[in-house]
Formats: sequence, C-alpha cells, structure tokens
Amino acid sequence: MSVIKIKVIAIDIDDTLVDEEKKLTDSVKIAIKKAKSAGIKVVLCTGRPLAGVLPLLEQLQLGGQQEQYVVSFGGSLVQTTDGKIISSVPLGYEAYVDLEYLARKKGLHFHAISKDRIYTADRDIGEYTIYESSLVSLNVSYRTPAEMRGVKIVKAMFVDQSEVLDAALQDYTEFAKLEDRVTFTRSTPFYYEANAKGVSKGSALKKLCEELNLTADNLMAIGDGGNDLSMIEYAGIGVAMGNAIPELKKSAQIITADNNHDGVARAIEKYALN
Repeated sequence: MSVIKIKVIAIDIDDTLVDEEKKLTDSVKIAIKKAKSAGIKVVLCTGRPLAGVLPLLEQLQLGGQQEQYVVSFGGSLVQTTDGKIISSVPLGYEAYVDLEYLARKKGLHFHAISKDRIYTADRDIGEYTIYESSLVSLNVSYRTPAEMRGVKIVKAMFVDQSEVLDAALQDYTEFAKLEDRVTFTRSTPFYYEANAKGVSKGSALKKLCEELNLTADNLMAIGDGGNDLSMIEYAGIGVAMGNAIPELKKSAQIITADNNHDGVARAIEKYALN
C-alpha cells in the first residue's frame, strides 16, 4: 500500500476527526499539518452543512484557500474552502414533500437543510433537530411543506431515537418507493439521511479526484459510519476507525485506533506520510 502515492486524504468529522467532546486533539492537528506540508490535500468530508465545518477548517489552517477542498451535506456540495463550487446536487422540492409525508406516516421527526438554515414542518421540534442545530451552528425555522416551495433544499434527515428509527425501518416498503430519486444512508443510530439520487461521499470524492486529475489510488479515506461506506469503498486506501460500525470495518483495508485515541493521526502518519 505504501507504494501508492497518497495525494488526498478525505476525513469524516463526527466520531472520526474529532473526539467524543467534538474537539480536535493536538496529535490530529499535527498530523494534518504534516500532511499539508507534504503537499497532500486534506479534505473534510462530512454529512454536516458547510456552516458546521468552517470552524474546524480554520483550526486546521485549511480555510479560505483556492487549493484546499471540502465536501459537505453528505456529498451534495463539493467546493474549494474559499467558496468556488465544483459540484452541487440539491435534493429538490418534490422529493422533500414525499419525504416529509413519509415522516408523518411513520411518526418520525424530520427536518430539511438548506445552506443556511434547518427547516421543520413539525411544531413539536425533535430533540435531534435541536442537537443538529447546535452542532452545525444553523438556526431552525418552522415552515409548512407548502411554504418550503422555493427553498433550495440540499438534503433531509429523519431524526429520532435509534429504537424509533429501527422500528420505522422494519417495513422498508415506503422508503424503497423513493429510491429512484433519493439516496438513503444511516449516518448514526439516530440519523437516517436523504440526499438526491446518486449523491454520496464516494460520488463527491470521485468528482473531486477528476477535478484534480487524480484516481482513487491517490486517495485515502477515513471514517466510522454508514455514510462513510461509499468513500471507504472508493478510496485506494480505506481506513475504518476503531469505533466504526462493523460493516465499515469489513470494507476497509485498515482499522486504526478510535476517535478518542488519535486514530486519524495514526493512520495519516503510518499510511500517508511514509
């Protein structure tokens, strides 16, 4: 594996890049700085909206640059960290309406996200909508589905207690009917995310590699959850965190330490900088 020249490292954020307190450790900061100094592009690749990534880009000295890149909204948006858009694939209003209706049928909390706001059509705002709002620094607005027409929706999320989501997904029939227009991923036990058809972290990184005239062999991807599976499978070197879900560990070539023990730093040092 060390024969392949790694030129891009794609890193998930939650439960991967940051520890359980949502903070960057010194070891991770140092390893990323070394990678950048070696000419490797470090790409934060996350389900978060861009607003939830910007503070981390600044801490890692990757923000506001023409030749550094970020993937947000689960792959819907690929851009330079100074704002030039390489790829943008919104969810669309029609898909949103069908998803919101499905949430009501299934009794699930649900919200949609634009570039600058989280929207819910449920006055009883879900606890994980509030959590997401705080995590990614976006305000929440109540809007009926009719009022959402004209809003540029990037992605949507069913957000609920894991056992509630599990029960709702037992009968998958209604979700399956939407798969011709929507890509679903279980990013955490309490998030079931919906992007436009074909959108994933893997598809976003493929577009980025094409933009940079690179191949998957030049890419190392590091993640922990279900929405990281596509990029782990696409990358030349796929790295699962020690705290990753079993399916991801099975698909990865390498398993590193968990996010509380500098797993990202160890993977970078051993497999990208050697």
